[in-house]
Amino acid sequence: MLDTTQSDPTAPPEDRRGCLFALSQPPLMIFLAVIGCLLLMASLHDLLLL
Repeated sequence: MLDTTQSDPTAPPEDRRGCLFALSQPPLMIFLAVIGCLLLMASLHDLLLL
């Protein structure tokens, strides 16, 4: 059966954190920065050295 209950509107804001809160976490940002640097280095290698 489909659950149609809504989240409690009187709940504190800490219980309703969204995507921006997840992106503000340091481990996730470090991981994304490392992946971005690897992609950047690979693309520069392809463009400039090959």
